[in-house]
Amino acid sequence: MTQSVSSLAQLLDALTNAAEQRLQNTRGDELIVSPDVSAITEHLKATYDFEAPVPHARLFADVLTMLRTWDLDSTHPRYFGLFNPPALPITVAADALVAMFNPQVGTHTHAPGANQIEQHVLRFLSERIGFDASRAHAHFTSGGQEANTTAIATALTHHFPDVAEEGLQSLGARPVLYASQLAHHSIQKAARLLGLGDKAVRSIPADEDGCMRVAALHDKIVEDRNSQFSPFLVVATAGTTSIGSIDPLARIAGTTNAEGLSLHVDAAWAGTALLSPHLRQYLSGIEKADSVTWDAHKWMDVPMGAGMVFFSGDRAPASTFHADTGYVPSTSNAEDLEPYQSTFQWSRRLMGLKVFMALASLSAGGYAQMLDAQVRMGNTLRHKLANAGWKMVNNTPLPLVCFTDPVLDQTPDAPSEFATRLQRRGRVWISSVTTHSGAALRACITSFDTNDEDLEVLIDELETCRSEFQPENL
Repeated sequence: MTQSVSSLAQLLDALTNAAEQRLQNTRGDELIVSPDVSAITEHLKATYDFEAPVPHARLFADVLTMLRTWDLDSTHPRYFGLFNPPALPITVAADALVAMFNPQVGTHTHAPGANQIEQHVLRFLSERIGFDASRAHAHFTSGGQEANTTAIATALTHHFPDVAEEGLQSLGARPVLYASQLAHHSIQKAARLLGLGDKAVRSIPADEDGCMRVAALHDKIVEDRNSQFSPFLVVATAGTTSIGSIDPLARIAGTTNAEGLSLHVDAAWAGTALLSPHLRQYLSGIEKADSVTWDAHKWMDVPMGAGMVFFSGDRAPASTFHADTGYVPSTSNAEDLEPYQSTFQWSRRLMGLKVFMALASLSAGGYAQMLDAQVRMGNTLRHKLANAGWKMVNNTPLPLVCFTDPVLDQTPDAPSEFATRLQRRGRVWISSVTTHSGAALRACITSFDTNDEDLEVLIDELETCRSEFQPENL
């Protein structure tokens, strides 16, 4: 045991040194790498046959080198891609504590402290949504896919209670749900997993800003009822991944109330806007939802995964996931369900500690300042792009900018080709995106460390690439 403690101490020292170097070199040149995958495979095969132990120091050093040299640094201030922000140092420490204590939070009896830490955070965030925290139910998930699937499954069993025991074949009419054409593909995956199928997800057209057309939603619900389908759920999106659009939540809630449907809001990314007094107005109506998805790892600077799903007081998921076992000790309070009885998970990691420690160290006000600064950075980027002659193609209060120019508009594949060439230059990373209105370039402010200098580098790289760019298929 003494040797194990000594080894752990040495590894933690090495980890501390690596963390210090990384934090001191956030703008290193190694943003984008394009390694030969076969070389990676050969290195792994030659070095790790798992037949003999590898000394800890050598193992740690090699893994550190692999992560540094073979992966895209999505935490870099000049990474303008998906929602992968750098983790706050306090949250890195939080995950290390979780790994050390390794609590089983699938049951209160094994981890009452860990469970209450999570619930304390979730009650606070429930109130930010506008739910009554004393009646709401919420739990952490692996991410938005699990959260959305949990919400859809809960709505399904709420509207069709027999499904839990009898399955979908017990229903006389096929259940259908509705989402914008820009909704996340996790909705489709959830429909497949739950046996509903892709065709049960009705795609509702978006307007010129990428927001769900409420009149079209209403018309489709009426059409489906007249065709002997069973509408049960509308999924609205607050912050689409592609262009950052926010569906008209309050108006959609009016439709779901009038039609007797459940409303789920997928706010995986933009849910964090609720921490900003300036931004929360754009999510007005979210308090009317029956359930909400919110990923802390997308815009709260915590490590993956830290998804969350929230239910209003009328929509607890217990009827969907309830199970009794003879091997898990029962909680002393008969009114409290064990976490495994109201979630999809059984064994469950303490995912909420990093969110707890981030909120405690920054405060909601500290987060608000950081979020508002990112929004200002997004507006600055729009201004710089416009001055350089680029055309904006999305309209959102969030720091996600989609843009194009006449050369890129000539062929559908041009934005993708342009983004690939830009990435290969290695100084910045942006992507292309295909939306309801066509293809464009997409740049999202994902790091709280991104500053004006980083935006200038992005503009310079765009201009250099544009001066040399000629689509291959013209």
